[in-house]
Amino acid sequence: MNIFESILKVFFGSKSDKDRKEIEPYVEAIKAIYPQIEGLTNDELRARSAALRAAIADHIRPDEERIKGLKIELESDLISLAEKESKSKEIDDLVKAIDEKIEQKLDEILPEAFAIVKDTARRFAQNETIEVTATDFDRDLAAVKDFVTISGSKAIYQNSWIAGGNLIKWDMIHYDSQLFGGVVLHKGKIAEMATGEGKTLVATLPVFLNALAGKGVHMVTVNDSLARRDSEWMGPIYQFHGLSVECIDRTQPGSPERRKAYLADITFGTNNEYGFDYLRDNMAISTDDLVQRKHHYAIVDEVDSVLIDDARTPLIISGPVPKGDDQMFEQYRPSIEQLFNAQRALVTQLLADSKRLMGEGKMDEGGILLYRAHKGLPKYKPLIKFLSEPGIKAQMLKTENVYMADNNRRMPEITDDLFFTIDERHNSVELMDKGHEWLSGSFGEDGFFVLPDMGVVMADLEKANLPAEEKIAKRDEAINDYAVKTERVHTVNQLLKAYSMFEKDVEYVVMDNKVKIVDEQTGRILEGRRYSDGLHQAIEAKERVTVEAATQTFATVTLQNYFRMYHKLSGMTGTAETEAGEFWSIYKLDVVVIPTNRPVIRDDRDDLIYKTKREKYNAVIEEIENLVRLGRPVLVGTTSVEISELLSRMLKLKGIKHNVLNAKQHQAEAQVVAEAGHAGQVTIATNMAGRGTDIKLTPEVKEAGG
Repeated sequence: MNIFESILKVFFGSKSDKDRKEIEPYVEAIKAIYPQIEGLTNDELRARSAALRAAIADHIRPDEERIKGLKIELESDLISLAEKESKSKEIDDLVKAIDEKIEQKLDEILPEAFAIVKDTARRFAQNETIEVTATDFDRDLAAVKDFVTISGSKAIYQNSWIAGGNLIKWDMIHYDSQLFGGVVLHKGKIAEMATGEGKTLVATLPVFLNALAGKGVHMVTVNDSLARRDSEWMGPIYQFHGLSVECIDRTQPGSPERRKAYLADITFGTNNEYGFDYLRDNMAISTDDLVQRKHHYAIVDEVDSVLIDDARTPLIISGPVPKGDDQMFEQYRPSIEQLFNAQRALVTQLLADSKRLMGEGKMDEGGILLYRAHKGLPKYKPLIKFLSEPGIKAQMLKTENVYMADNNRRMPEITDDLFFTIDERHNSVELMDKGHEWLSGSFGEDGFFVLPDMGVVMADLEKANLPAEEKIAKRDEAINDYAVKTERVHTVNQLLKAYSMFEKDVEYVVMDNKVKIVDEQTGRILEGRRYSDGLHQAIEAKERVTVEAATQTFATVTLQNYFRMYHKLSGMTGTAETEAGEFWSIYKLDVVVIPTNRPVIRDDRDDLIYKTKREKYNAVIEEIENLVRLGRPVLVGTTSVEISELLSRMLKLKGIKHNVLNAKQHQAEAQVVAEAGHAGQVTIATNMAGRGTDIKLTPEVKEAGG
């Protein structure tokens, strides 16, 4: 923090102080009305929530009825185009006015609504059963849910139910810090809450409040198991007050059940599924096929992962293309594999010669060979290891500056000896003349990479004294020949990129005879995602799995553009403050840090820096050994599948039992994470955001120091 910022804090207070002053009056109002709510009978409590719902409906009814009338008028064939435009604009203005009126009313009733949710949670926590006068909603719910039974005119709610495949007993009541977080979410802001502070419970407050308006609330999670679990876990709190709860991930796309899920008061689902439903709606032929309604309010769990990390990743609905099966990846794979192996052998020799020269003190000569090796295979592991040694990378960068001077004038001196060069910055591979010659010889065709100049070919045909039919035939033949040559050059380039730039168990994994992309940020498998432009097929050919047919894009949207359509958007995560600037510039979302319920006692230590990876990994294993000996559980976070499996092999050599959770074992994550808090348990996990499964520490672990 600089001196200027310190002076500003002294005079104007920090942002946290301002946020607290804005939110605390709401929390005090909730606490003031809570004793009154606590004294109500169960039926009176439900009547209060029904009265709030009716108050909102009455507040917006005149505008709603005016919109209905305008829509009927728009269907008439008697009105002019100008009148239609005028009435459509009036409808849009009324929709905005309704949204504003709803927000005004929700702010008024917030203290009472939040107090109702908190007291509902208290009643479920302190009573095995809650008896109320049965409504039609209760009777319908009892037909499909085990936690509600009907006895005559009474509905009996149990305080235990199945959530995520496990029987849970409700035992949570909102703390003041959680009330604070609930207000932040209702205000359309991002709540940063520390791990274990109960983000899932916090969301019940704004979800309940906003669901009373009947416009739909979308709870967005990062995976389908969390969406299903949260809808089952928190659902009874809402359903007790007559609010319908659905999860879109339990229904088929485009089905009546999916439409019903979106019509529910509260809808749970994954970010991708919401986006894909939006795309399908845009492709629908009839209005009867639409499933989504207006995007009113969404709360995004793990908001940094969804709105920042994955924001620009497009969701794509693709379909078959004509002759999509006519591909040449299998045909050209053996030659590209041989070329890649030849380049690797060349780079290995270059690296060995570079080490020898540098060992002899010939740093400049060694630097040239090292830079050439780097241009040939920058991801080659022995090269990366050598570059991590003191002074080596600096020497290579010095060489790079020399050959990149004057707009890369001397670069051919470096690259001409290579078969191909790789530009990591632009994610591209370029064949050199040596590579062209090698492949042309391998394919037995000298002009393999020579594409005809179609302008010249067509001009020559026009000048030729040929019958019209023969001209057309020759023109079609020339076009087809050009298309085939273009396609095979493209195929070769994509195969070369697959071999040289995409590494198994880092960028992708192979499971069930399929190539699946791994998210570099979270380590999760991106189900259903495929690389575009033939790259995925090239990787499939490289890994010798079934090469699927080529596809074309029918509809696409980024998560960033999708979530900006909501009238109100909020989110929660444990790590948002570092990206506060991005949240504001892209979504106009403010980040508010929620104070913890109790003082943090976690020991946050300084980072340790090691010269080499070998030293680092050996130190990690040694620390794990010491902690296991003390009976303490250990959670090890890694950045890739490859590193998690390397640490796993090192632990096996030491005879230390452990669980590995990465993109290959993501289905078992709930079980693995649930066991992570047992004494002496070692868990290796890739950085997967939003696991949503608590790590419960056993009493022995707490005694051992956590």
